[in-house]
Amino acid sequence: MNGLDLRSGRFRTEREADWRRLEALLKRAERGRAGRLSDSELLQLPQLYRAALSSLSVARATALDASLIAYLESLATRAYFFVYGTRTRLLQKVTGFFRHDWPMAVRGLWRETLVSAVIFVAATLIGYALVIHDPDWYGSIMPGAMEQGRDPTASTAALKAILYDTHHHEGLSSFATFLFTHNAQVSILAFALGFAFCIPTALLVAENGLGLGALFALYASRGLGFQVGGWLFIHGATELLATIIAGAAGFRIGWAVIFPGDRPRLDAASAAGRTAGAAMAGVVVMLVFAGILEGVGRQTVTADWARWSIAWVSLVLWLAYFYLPRGKTA
Repeated sequence: MNGLDLRSGRFRTEREADWRRLEALLKRAERGRAGRLSDSELLQLPQLYRAALSSLSVARATALDASLIAYLESLATRAYFFVYGTRTRLLQKVTGFFRHDWPMAVRGLWRETLVSAVIFVAATLIGYALVIHDPDWYGSIMPGAMEQGRDPTASTAALKAILYDTHHHEGLSSFATFLFTHNAQVSILAFALGFAFCIPTALLVAENGLGLGALFALYASRGLGFQVGGWLFIHGATELLATIIAGAAGFRIGWAVIFPGDRPRLDAASAAGRTAGAAMAGVVVMLVFAGILEGVGRQTVTADWARWSIAWVSLVLWLAYFYLPRGKTA
């Protein structure tokens, strides 16, 4: 027993200084002062951690006293989470998401985004062509809640009043709320149902395009195409782009399910979901921004040129944010 105590005492004497040094650095870091550690101290941490692991291994192998083994286990565990664990703070995570993760995810979906945009534009043109040639198609394309008196039977004056009436805009506000809710639901469903071999996603994106085309055709038939474009796109440039990106995220998952490659379908869908999920998280931000433009901007900005200017500026800014090359960060 005396020999064991002697070995344990000698073992402590030889290595305890490193343990205490590691413990002191960990205490500073755990108190939120990691940023104040010097470069040399940060470099010491992995070395001291490995030394503590070595000490723990020797202590276990030579059956030194249990209290020493427990102390080294605790010290090594704490050091492991600092050296290899995630120490990124919430603000850093949020900043990293907006600076890198989100735009990189959207750029990674560029093929799917192109497919989603083509489907949306094609459906918009089809919806426009059907209604402009036969107004009876309008009722078949537009959900009843979206009509609210905006149908081929409405007078031109009534349709125009909707676009500029800021004094009695209860109907306008409810319609704007419905549009936002509808597009948000389409975006979420287009992403969530992508796993079903892309089919529901394509149908939802197309349905949104058909409705837009039908509405444009109604107003264009009364000579109000430019005016309704400004009314819609002051927020729609953001909202519809969000819908297209959500569709792209759904396509990414659906494509992985259809063509999983060498991996099981579940693994392939899970891997695709990491990129698609990051893009979809950003879509929620875009929808909130579109809601602000819809609820505030459209009510206070009534000049057509100003509405179109906001629409184009917002679209250019979003595309630049997503697709302009940016420098690599360390």
